Amino acid sequence: MARSKRKVGAGRQVPSGGSPRGAGAGEVSREQAEDAVRTLLRWAGDDPGREGLLETPKRVVSAYADWFSGYAVDPREYMRRTFEEVEGYDEMVVLRDVAFESYCEHHMAPIIGRAHVGYLPSNKVVGISKLARVVDGYARRFQVQEKLTAQIAACIDEVLKPRGVGVVIDSEHQCMTTRGVHKRGVSMVTSRMVGIFRSDARTRAEFLQFIDIRGARAI
Repeated sequence: MARSKRKVGAGRQVPSGGSPRGAGAGEVSREQAEDAVRTLLRWAGDDPGREGLLETPKRVVSAYADWFSGYAVDPREYMRRTFEEVEGYDEMVVLRDVAFESYCEHHMAPIIGRAHVGYLPSNKVVGISKLARVVDGYARRFQVQEKLTAQIAACIDEVLKPRGVGVVIDSEHQCMTTRGVHKRGVSMVTSRMVGIFRSDARTRAEFLQFIDIRGARAI
């Protein structure tokens, strides 16, 4: 029986069972995805038919539906609902320590970290939970940290049209800590400054002081 589809976002679709599909994904059924997991289990040297692994393909595919749910949403939609009754507030708005999990597009290994997001409103603000949702919307895709940082900043700038946007991400990449060079305790920091955050050193310094990521932070 053909699996039904429901449209999500700009021209994207996800199966009715909730599996994510990116813009370039082909027609892959859940059954095919589960078979792919069994192939990987065999390649790793185990037997997907043994008791402990019988349900693993189903669990892995369900986990992927959660981990990569960002393909099924348009993070810009989170920013559409704004508020203008703020008594003329025009100072910086900063959301610190937004925990996120993403996956490296090179090794499919976890990226675990925190994002710090700030903006200078022009004539409207957005609910702070929406900023966190934007972070998750882009993080729940295969990513490189540099692109993730730029996407979050561009989304806020495009939809909210503030005077400036600042995004800093501090995260640990398990493609580096659990394989390859095996360097634990190393974090990567990226930033994107837009508008007055880029052009005015004092504004940028104020934002960096607010988020204060100096020294070790537990991720």
